[in-house]
Amino acid sequence: MALVGYARVSTHEQNLNLQLDALNQAGCDMLYTEQASGKSARNADRPELGHCLRALRQGDTLIVWRLDRLGRNLNDLIGIINDLESRKIGFLSLTEALDATGPTGKLTLHVFAALAEFERALIRERTLAGLAAARSRGRRGGRPRALSAADSRAAAALLAQPDIAVADICKRFKVSRTTLYRYAAQVKSLPLKAGECS
Repeated sequence: MALVGYARVSTHEQNLNLQLDALNQAGCDMLYTEQASGKSARNADRPELGHCLRALRQGDTLIVWRLDRLGRNLNDLIGIINDLESRKIGFLSLTEALDATGPTGKLTLHVFAALAEFERALIRERTLAGLAAARSRGRRGGRPRALSAADSRAAAALLAQPDIAVADICKRFKVSRTTLYRYAAQVKSLPLKAGECS
């Protein structure tokens, strides 16, 4: 049953001394350290954290100086701690005096998890409300069309002329060759305007 410490700083200008002193004082048998941004989207960008989590065994305790040293955000933190709990590994954050091995610590983590879920629900609700409001004003999401229906028809007509270079058509409509062909292929499905013939 080992006490394993993990310390992280975000930039090379920062140093780990404060965290290492606290972790050593807490009696850590082994320390993992790294300089990596907590905002990184992938755990692959924090390789020492990955090594640390893989090295932990049932009965061990992971110790950090502060909660934000472990997780990128609340969801990430809860995910890591839940994984530790499922593997029967303890967790202790020194600054917050949060000991997840005891009932009070577990309760605190469950409150954090509920808050994280509440935050996700609020973000989802706001996003859906914003999309609905935009649709009611006639706005559609996504990238704007590169060519209007009329320009697509004109481009398709020009493509049918063997004496006109594709590069010239692309230049005229300011689109790439791929975009030009894609829009020209869609012309068959576009409704004809009054006065046009197929």
